Amino acid sequence: MNSEHMQPDGRLCVSPGENVALTGNNGAGKTRVVEAFCREHPFDTEYIAFKDTYGDDADGAYYLQLRWNTQELANLIELDDSSKDMFSLSSGELRKRRIARALKSRATYLIIDNPYLGLDVRSREDFTEMLAQIAAEGGRSIILVMPGDAIMPSFITRVVRVGEDTPVRDLPEECREAIASLPQKDLSAVRFYPSCENAEIVKCNGVSIRYGERTILKSLDWTVHEGECWAVRGENGSGKSTLLSLVCADNPQAYACDIELFGHKRGSGESIWDIKKHIGYVSPEMHRAYQKNISALEAVASGFFDTVGTYMHADAGQLETVRKWMRIFGIDALADRPYLKLSSGEQRLCLLARAFVKDPELLILDEPMHGLDPQNCHRVRQIIDAFVARPHKTLLFVTHFDNELPDSISRTLTLKKHI
Repeated sequence: MNSEHMQPDGRLCVSPGENVALTGNNGAGKTRVVEAFCREHPFDTEYIAFKDTYGDDADGAYYLQLRWNTQELANLIELDDSSKDMFSLSSGELRKRRIARALKSRATYLIIDNPYLGLDVRSREDFTEMLAQIAAEGGRSIILVMPGDAIMPSFITRVVRVGEDTPVRDLPEECREAIASLPQKDLSAVRFYPSCENAEIVKCNGVSIRYGERTILKSLDWTVHEGECWAVRGENGSGKSTLLSLVCADNPQAYACDIELFGHKRGSGESIWDIKKHIGYVSPEMHRAYQKNISALEAVASGFFDTVGTYMHADAGQLETVRKWMRIFGIDALADRPYLKLSSGEQRLCLLARAFVKDPELLILDEPMHGLDPQNCHRVRQIIDAFVARPHKTLLFVTHFDNELPDSISRTLTLKKHI
């Protein structure tokens, strides 16, 4: 397997039948290289970009809670049955559907950005086998845009690294100190938060969720106590994101379920804002829905208001906090750049910083490492570990990759897919 370096303004040349892996750090310019290649080959290229990761249907109408409000949207814009079905699928299932569609293409060049993003172990194996078969048939070239630490499939014949190699470094000590020195909140007088020790933060009592004929969750009993750090695991379509949407108050079916949040039964008089003010959240749905023409600084600041975009102005103290968290995540230099002009990995770091700015009691991180290079994955894991080491912090973490799990994870909930 040949290996080489190129600059982000360089030209990618691929010979017929050659299969290439394009790697590089976040912001190195991989997407620019691929987009330039597509402009050179406009009629014989099939490109699954990062923005297509979670399906590309009805994008004009997409909003953050769309998956959980399918019937409402169907009534408003008269979705056909195929679109309704799309919204009931998990992000991983949407990814598989989009990939299957691309594999039917007879384009000379098949380009896939982050090919294993959101796929469970079995799906990754099946996908690799399908690509290997395409490579063996000849006549088409496969170009995979991948993180630098990925194990290269055997059919890859050349690896092209965009930008410079950088070693993986630990989180700077000043960043650890900045997290450790955050002031401790006085939660004793907060109405919608339990005051007892070992409090129940999330409690599901026989929770079941169905969409049409499809069962997503079935008779789930689960209790999360304050200070616990959970990994939520399961294959694509097992209900991980649906479960977290119930906790985040984004799913209207929560009112029909026996769920307690922060010591209060859901639907007992609390508002959605009572719930969200204690939660820091990032997910594939949020990344897909966050298409706002604002600065990176404003995107991070929106975490104070639990909005997609900024509809209120952050005050001086909040902006100071935003800049502090952007420094911790290593993205302070991006503050004034347009969010939509950032690379997918840089956007994900902004959304992660957004989840931390209000110092939430409950972190809900649904596949948070999507699109991050090895250095940033390592940094984010260490930020999470430093954050949850403080009092009154609880973590729910979803991933399909063991190497993404923070060291603080000590409990695991594994969901099963219902057929």
